[in-house]
Amino acid sequence: MTYKIDAKGKSVGRVATEAASILMGKNSVSFQKHIAQDVEVVVENASKATIAPSKMKEVHSKTYSGYPGGLRERTIGYTIEKKGYAEVFLRAISRMIPRNRLHKIRMKNLKVTE
Repeated sequence: MTYKIDAKGKSVGRVATEAASILMGKNSVSFQKHIAQDVEVVVENASKATIAPSKMKEVHSKTYSGYPGGLRERTIGYTIEKKGYAEVFLRAISRMIPRNRLHKIRMKNLKVTE
């Protein structure tokens, strides 16, 4: 079954929670937490989502190399500039899905279009 979510005029978090719950199968009558549901989620108009200017300067991701001075922080604005709005949605939804053996399967059922 395919679900389409229109992100136009909505915040990233609102769309991400809706998509994550559908990918996990929480809206299904036959929900079982150890089985990946056969659903596909398409997020449309990702570039038309509302992101506050103050949020654009917030740190979106951190990576640490293990060496002194090796902490790299990336803002949402930088991520949008380099990889586009789709990457912001993918990261938000990915972090809302549990990290278990079904994570990759569920993320493969997600498509984000700008």
